[in-house]
Amino acid sequence: MRSLRSAIDVPLFICPLALSLIGIAFIYSATATSPESQAQNYHMRQIVWLAVGLFAATVLFFIPLKVHEVLAYVYYFLAVAALILVLMISSGRAARWFNIGGFTFQPVEFAKFTICAVMARFFTYNQLKLNRLTTLAVALVMVMIPTALVIKQPDLGSSLVGLAIFFVMLIWSGMPLLRILLIISPLVSMIAAFHWLAWGIIFIMFLILLYVVRPGIPVSIVFFLLFLGFGMATPYLWNRLHDYQRQRILTFLDPGRDPKKAGYQVIQSKIAVGSGGLWGRGYMKGTQTKLDYLPAQHTDFIYSVISEETGFVGSSLVLLLFSVIVVRGFVIAYKARNPFNSYMAAGLSGALAFQGMVNIGMTLGLLPVTGVPLPLVSYGGSSMLFNWSIIGVIQAVGRNWQEY
Repeated sequence: MRSLRSAIDVPLFICPLALSLIGIAFIYSATATSPESQAQNYHMRQIVWLAVGLFAATVLFFIPLKVHEVLAYVYYFLAVAALILVLMISSGRAARWFNIGGFTFQPVEFAKFTICAVMARFFTYNQLKLNRLTTLAVALVMVMIPTALVIKQPDLGSSLVGLAIFFVMLIWSGMPLLRILLIISPLVSMIAAFHWLAWGIIFIMFLILLYVVRPGIPVSIVFFLLFLGFGMATPYLWNRLHDYQRQRILTFLDPGRDPKKAGYQVIQSKIAVGSGGLWGRGYMKGTQTKLDYLPAQHTDFIYSVISEETGFVGSSLVLLLFSVIVVRGFVIAYKARNPFNSYMAAGLSGALAFQGMVNIGMTLGLLPVTGVPLPLVSYGGSSMLFNWSIIGVIQAVGRNWQEY
């Protein structure tokens, strides 16, 4: 037991547990005055999922990391098959969950884990080939297959997590920043193409980047064509988005354009956060929450509930706990001597950081509403299971940091 205690990273256990308990407390607060929500017993279900998550973390802590390395591609094909299956059984409705015994399971959470595992293996075994365009293209295609299936569900927010993991892996591989900027330039072109002036400025910066990086004439031609192609594809992709997705983007740019419909969530969330002040209105005393002005209180906007009831102090505590988790995760990744283990810990830490940043950003009106839950805090069984699985694997990397 003494050796086991020394093998566990205590802050990396205490902070996730504290966030999970905070989440349960505020899920109860957010649903206590709603008879419909009370009937669902969301807080009790979350306690069950916390227990399941702790069990999963314990199991993964003792599983040799070599198992994940060997089975990475098996995980990947199982995840893709699950994403295809959930689309096949959807019958035209939103295809995100499997219903199992009254509980729902989202295969996208398993897909996030598998993307990290398969990318960690790919980068480990192709470390010397990462400067080749073909190698990066293969890695990106592997990420884009499950990403496209998640977008089809539709779940735009979760689909971005896989791309975030990919770019964390690129950074962790030691690739120069300018080269990474060149790789993401087609995506920047797509975003900037909403306005001709913005796209023109980005195009000039792209040409300067090509001149500085000088990747060679063939590669330069490929990226030039990709930059133009992605920019020209923006109108087509915009029209392919669902109406609610377009409204979310437009509302992010101007929340006041439709304050009673598309902009309602963001406006009410910002009111809730601002009304908390320094110390908050008190536990279970938030008016935005209790009067049901704030939508999705126990899921996407749980941070707004915490901010209203505990104020700047409580919301800052949540940020501090997240920061400790992410920092400890990257410290363990840096310390690990085995390349696969290091990539795995870095990718999983990046996934946690990205999801937390996106969720908190959307509650504050700094990012579009994407439906990404706040890790370990928002209600959701699959999310809780996935996030505790992350903790278990990172702890395992920390326990075996000397392993080559």
